[in-house]
Amino acid sequence: MNPNLILIIILHMAQKKNNNIKERQIGKNFPVKKPLINPRYKNTAWTVFFIIVLLIFFIMNNTVQVAEKGPYPPTFNSSNHEEPSKKVSNELDINTHK
Repeated sequence: MNPNLILIIILHMAQKKNNNIKERQIGKNFPVKKPLINPRYKNTAWTVFFIIVLLIFFIMNNTVQVAEKGPYPPTFNSSNHEEPSKKVSNELDINTHK
């Protein structure tokens, strides 16, 4: 046989053996978790969520009916209670209709 042909066959077989060699893996391979929200938009999403929650609380706070006046508590003593004066002193009175 031709020595060049033998050399080509040996090189071809060596290349096949090298292709079959796999890298040795140490430990387990865990699949890479894909994030729910793209990290690029994560801060924007949290900001929008926070603003929506604030709006919901604002709307709930301003739509609740004010409790009507009920009876006084049993320990309330009206003789010790001063009524608020509805008259504003002249010094503090701002008359806009002069």
